[in-house]
Amino acid sequence: MRIIGGIYRSRLISMPKVGGVRPTQDKVRQAVFNMLGGLSGMRVLDLFAGSGAFGIEALSRGAGHVVFIDDNAKCTGTIRANLGSLGIQSLYYDIITETALSGISRLEKSGKCFDIIFLDPPYHKDLARKSLINIDSCDILAPTGLMVAERSRDDELPEFFETLMPLKEKRYGDTIINIYRKEKWVKPR
Repeated sequence: MRIIGGIYRSRLISMPKVGGVRPTQDKVRQAVFNMLGGLSGMRVLDLFAGSGAFGIEALSRGAGHVVFIDDNAKCTGTIRANLGSLGIQSLYYDIITETALSGISRLEKSGKCFDIIFLDPPYHKDLARKSLINIDSCDILAPTGLMVAERSRDDELPEFFETLMPLKEKRYGDTIINIYRKEKWVKPR
């Protein structure tokens, strides 16, 4: 897999040698980052990080700090190796080996807040829905922060949230990208 843009553009990163890790296609990652625009200095969370592709792409495009969370030690080891091969200093990232749901809770308790959260869970396990509900109920997304969720077209999401306003939904074959902005809003009647 390769980095699409920024200072590490065209550099290769490794995929973890573990079942169930599904890399996001280059064209989908490119489309997501085109929608997001500039990331200069932003704080980013990469949930279900796998190879770390979303977070590393964010660092390549100027993000100030990225937290990677994955519950598989082989994945977090691959992320560490990928960051090392690119020469990215450890002050620009943290890597946490635990489930996304417990990681979200831990981050909230520690007062962490992010400008962008990438959510790319395994398909067909209801993890996108559970994670979005969890993020909606806690305070780890900065005011007007963005939540980017990748899911299968078969994975259902709630229609309404308390703090996440739907901005865009794009389809790429069987993959759907949902982008939300943090904003207190009232469910229509």
